[in-house]
This record gives sequence, C-alpha cells and structure tokens, in this order.
Amino acid sequence: MNINEIEKSTDFDKLHEECGVFGMYDFEGNDVASTIYYGLFALQHRGQESCGIAVSETDGPARKVSSCKGMGLVNEVFADGAFDGMRGDIGVGHVRYSTAGASIRENAQPLVLSYVKGTLALAHNGNLINANELREELAYTGAIFQTTIDSEVIAYHIARERLVSKTAEEAVRRAAAKLKGAFSLVVMSPRKLIGARDPFGFKPLCIGKRDNAYVIASETCALETIGADFVRDVLPGEVVTITPAGIASDTSLCLPSGKEARCIFEYIYFARPDSHIDGVSVYASRIKAGRFLAMDSPVEADLVVGVPESGNAAALGYSMESGIPYGTAFIKNGYVGRTFIKPKQSSRESSVKVKLNVLKESIQGKRVIMIDDSIVRGTTSDRIVRMLREAGATEVHVRISSPPFLWPCYFGTDIPEREQLIAYDRTVDDVCRVIGADSLGYLNIDRLGQMAEGLSICKGCFTGIYPIDPPTEDIRGNYER
Repeated sequence: MNINEIEKSTDFDKLHEECGVFGMYDFEGNDVASTIYYGLFALQHRGQESCGIAVSETDGPARKVSSCKGMGLVNEVFADGAFDGMRGDIGVGHVRYSTAGASIRENAQPLVLSYVKGTLALAHNGNLINANELREELAYTGAIFQTTIDSEVIAYHIARERLVSKTAEEAVRRAAAKLKGAFSLVVMSPRKLIGARDPFGFKPLCIGKRDNAYVIASETCALETIGADFVRDVLPGEVVTITPAGIASDTSLCLPSGKEARCIFEYIYFARPDSHIDGVSVYASRIKAGRFLAMDSPVEADLVVGVPESGNAAALGYSMESGIPYGTAFIKNGYVGRTFIKPKQSSRESSVKVKLNVLKESIQGKRVIMIDDSIVRGTTSDRIVRMLREAGATEVHVRISSPPFLWPCYFGTDIPEREQLIAYDRTVDDVCRVIGADSLGYLNIDRLGQMAEGLSICKGCFTGIYPIDPPTEDIRGNYER
C-alpha cells in the first residue's frame, strides 16, 4: 500500500470533491500571490493532496510566468519564502484531490503552457468523460504529455484553438465546446483572466470584486476570506473575460433553462456551509435536509447529534423540526490531516477514534439520533454507531441527509463502482443491520429539488440516469483531477 492509499483509508469513508480554483486580476498592479494563497486556504476542503499558484505581470516581460506548486496542504507547500520572486498582478491557484491513480507533483495545478501565441495558466475543477478521445486526437498530431490529468488535455486544446482565434476568450469558448462532462475553469492569459463553466453547471464558479481587483473562485467563502464582495455566479455554459474594461460575457454554450445539472452534493457535503452556490445558501439547504428527515423519518429519541462537520447543520434542522434537543456527541481532532499515516492497514479501526471521539456525558443513557451526510461503503458508519453504544447510548437511530448511493459518478465525485456501495443490492433494513443501528432513514429523493430551491440538479449517483451519457468504459482511474 502506498502513502496515498494509506492516507485515504483514514478519511472516514467519505466522498471527495476533487478541486478548488481561484483567480485574481488586480488592475492597480499589486501582487496577487499572497491573496490567492488565502483564497486557496479557504478552499482547502475541496482538495488536500496538492496545490499551486501561478502569477504574471501584465506589463512585464512577455511569456514570464512565476509558479510554485507541490504535494501537501496550502500552508505546507507555501512555507516561508515560497512567495519570494512571485511578482504579478494576475494569477490563478488550485487545490486538488485525486480520485485514483498517481498523486504526484507532476499532476498538481495550475498548468502553465508556453506556445506560439504566448503563455497561459489553467486551473480546472471537474471530470471529462471524453478525455480519452481528446487526448488521442492530440497525441496523433504530435502532442507530448507531461501529466496524466485531463486538465492538460483542456489546456492543449485551448492553445490549439488560440492559433485560429482572434482572442484568448474565443479560444477558451471553442475548446469548451469540445468538452463533455464537468468543468469549471480559470485561465490566465497575458492580460486577461477568463472563467468558464460547463453547460450543465456541475461545478460551482463565482465572481467577486475587491477594490480595483476581480476574483473568480469555486465558492463564495473564498471571496469573503479575502474581503471581496460577491458580484455574481458564472452561469452554466458561460465564458467570462475580465480585463480593466470590465467583465465580458459569452453565453453561446448555455443550455435552455431547466436543462442544467448542478451536483447536489455541493449542497449536501462538498461546499463550506457559509458559501452560496447559484443563489442558494449551503447552510440553509442542510437545515432543510434535516427538517425533511424529521418529517419523513421520525423516531422517538432524547437527543439529535451530527457527525462533524457536514452532519451538524442537518442535525440542527432535524432538531428544529422534531422538537428533540440538539446536542454534541462527537469531538473532532482538528489537527489530524493528510499527514496522519497509520502503520498498517489492519489499524483502520483506530483511525476513526484518532479523528473522532465521543463525548460520553452527552449521550450516556440516551436514545440518540445520529445525522450524517452519506453512507458510501459503510466501513465507517458501523464503527461510529458502535462508539456511541460503547459510550452508553441506549439506542442509535441513523438518519442520512442524502438518498442511498446506487451508481458511480463520472463528473468529478469519487463515488466508487456499484459493487463497493453498501446500498447496492441491499434494502434499507439490510444496511441498517450491517451498520448496527436501531433504525435507518435516508433523505427522500423527491426532496432534493426542494433542498436546492428548485434548481436543476444531477441525481445520477442515486438513479443511474445521467444528464449526458456516461463513458462506455470507466476512465476515472486514468484521468484524475
């Protein structure tokens, strides 16, 4: 087992979002690297394996891009002195989590390319389902690849389209028209900051402004961290171009209203609760999910608790709707990050307790409702239920703020193959017995639309019905984010 696998095995059997992107253009000419650093710090929850920043001076030497990237958390990669020499008033940043395959520095982003028309730096969040075809097309015309990520395929196609386009933004649009799947992009050209979002809007992207500088980021929480004001979300299918003249928009790739397919797990789990995505509060969505669970799956109990962190808001919503008191049952060790490595696989049991302990005084002698955001393989849920019982809970009723996972995801979420999903080929009662709970209830799938306030969403991982046809072969292990 390699280090990457060991680290992932400690991570609570949770889903992961692959990436966070952040770009900034300061029209006053101020250096942006340190601000991008803080923006990435706010997006660290979206990826903890690698990160990077690339900056350039819009009035400086042509083709000069300064970059720094590496394996680890933002504060690990950008230690003292990392910003020395990184001068630039325009730049992009990235945090990454890979679903499979190599987790190596070569796959860290942003990607920086130098070509006939100049330079570009690209940060990508999402997953392409036609990456094989696009990569093969490039390979047969002489392209040499330095990474195993489909983000490089996107960068190459943008560079190629730039040769026959009048502007960089036209090249981005023409390249985006070839892409199938999920992508939110931030692209830095010599004097433009460009953002693009796939027509379905799988992944979030928004625009902010601070003084005389503009920002493009995955989530609004990153804007607030640097003191920027929210301007608006990038529309699904939109390409936005930021220059000193303002924001230009190209909506030629946009789908008719109601055809979008935003990832519902941004609201259930991925995004920070203080973010707003496409006008909907993530925190409010999780409160709603908890209320719906209380309406649809009521049970008599003494206390409602959440599994940190994403289960907490849903637990509060359950408490508000049911009238059952909300409490704290788990203490999370905030100092256990990606560098925590177990000596061997057989010690997986202890890894849960290292990260999460039970507050015995809170739950002893009580009937407890435990709210979590999802059950994937089920290898963690049974341990947490057992921890509550060992701490003195007389009953443990589990409620999940999402429907059962029955299908894999091909658009940037690391939901595994069906055979690895605990809900596959099992009834709810079967799953309940496996995790050792007294009862189990999932969020009703019909509630998802209400949770997202009527936005069009993707439910493929629950229904097997995807907004676009999935690939005929699973390439997720070959092209990771």
